Amino acid sequence: MLPSKSKKELVLKNAKLVFRFLLDAASRGEKAALLTVTGIIGHSAREAGTQMAVSETGGAGGSFAGGCVEAAIIGEARRVIAAGQAELLRYGQGSPFIDMRLPCGGGMDVLVSPVASAAPILQAYELLEARQPVALLLGRDGSLLVQPGGKGAASGWRNDLFLVQHMPDLRLIIAGQGAETSALARLAVCFGADVTVLSPEKMTAMAAAQAGAEAWELAGRQRSAHLHADPYTAVVMLFHDHDRETELLLQALEQAPFFIGAMGSRATHARRLAALAARGVPSAALKRIVGPIGTIHAARDPETLALSALTQIVTRYRESITVLISVEM
Repeated sequence: MLPSKSKKELVLKNAKLVFRFLLDAASRGEKAALLTVTGIIGHSAREAGTQMAVSETGGAGGSFAGGCVEAAIIGEARRVIAAGQAELLRYGQGSPFIDMRLPCGGGMDVLVSPVASAAPILQAYELLEARQPVALLLGRDGSLLVQPGGKGAASGWRNDLFLVQHMPDLRLIIAGQGAETSALARLAVCFGADVTVLSPEKMTAMAAAQAGAEAWELAGRQRSAHLHADPYTAVVMLFHDHDRETELLLQALEQAPFFIGAMGSRATHARRLAALAARGVPSAALKRIVGPIGTIHAARDPETLALSALTQIVTRYRESITVLISVEM
């Protein structure tokens, strides 16, 4: 068995898509398997804990490596599905498949677990759909146990059980107007985030909806019934009329998003904080608001601002996940 990277947390984006693939296969009466990377040595395109799904027809959800190696993994998974017994396979260094080498070198162990029942897969999917962490315990014998995840559930081997931890996908709530809001919504949807746009402009809301985001029109300068932020949510204000931010920022500060940010210069941010302080917001809460947002200094065009902001948000998301999960194995 190859060692896993116990000191580096995995954030598998769109884990729900892997589970959805398995549920859809079950609904069609197809046999399928859940594949899990359980060990990495050297370099690899994926980390230990990465999962994908394969059906008996050769269809796949998710990815491990791409190219001929992934085709070989899918082929072996179909063989395991037909046999109906879980197997732990090795690719790369130390593998019996001498003609299959990982593109990055190194080695990778893959546990192929035929899905005997869709019930635990549905349980995992529903936990993530409800924005709850989920932990999967996979046995070498093909057993699968699903339980709520969270702190202390880092991915890795526990004796003969391999534990995989999945966190809810990044949710991004964008409150704003204009081209900046549209650009960030498009980019975040392409990234795979769960995006909600709140805008006083009907055209901006419509453009966000067409891009694949959930979109709602804002009326006036009041709060929104659609601003719901959990610890896996970032809230971003992209208003040119900064007076529209105040009530929404107060609403966000009353919740637990891992990130709150707002567009504008340093002078604008100072005025923003002063206005919130005048409303009774304590200094510790004011420090939660990032401004100006983004990793690219003084980004002015909408597309660069969107890329700059999303880079900062994704970085903070990964950092917040590391805090939420214990890295002790």
